[in-house]
Amino acid sequence: MTGTKSAVEWLSSVAPDPGTCRREWERSPHGVALLPAGTAWDVLILPGGLGRPTLDVLTRVLDRPGPVLVDSADTRMGFLVPPGTAARWVGTGIRTAGAGTWIVVPYPGRPSAGGTRWLFPPDGSGTLTDPALLELAMHEAVAGLAGW
Repeated sequence: MTGTKSAVEWLSSVAPDPGTCRREWERSPHGVALLPAGTAWDVLILPGGLGRPTLDVLTRVLDRPGPVLVDSADTRMGFLVPPGTAARWVGTGIRTAGAGTWIVVPYPGRPSAGGTRWLFPPDGSGTLTDPALLELAMHEAVAGLAGW
């Protein structure tokens, strides 16, 4: 299975009807699907001014972070983290998407027609960003922004 195909399979597995989701997603002119968070992953959504430096820190310590989404204006960045993280997250200024929420997900391996896009698409293996490591990276990013 190719990386894109396995990523599509992994992402669509959370849809109420994965087969229909994959078919519609692949045919959609917009290249996006609305998928439920909280089953295979949650999303921590950082403001762009914090997201970029946090991602810079993560990519210095990891070969590859888990999947990362960004909106078209780079004003928000979403890190896919293990399910249940959103319910336990207490960080100020960080939005969460977990059980009971849905997010717009672009088709991996293909540019979307606008809106959300992948900075790091999923590889299909289920690799996610460790929330403790993400939190440490955010602290380091904030310290860097503050000039400490």
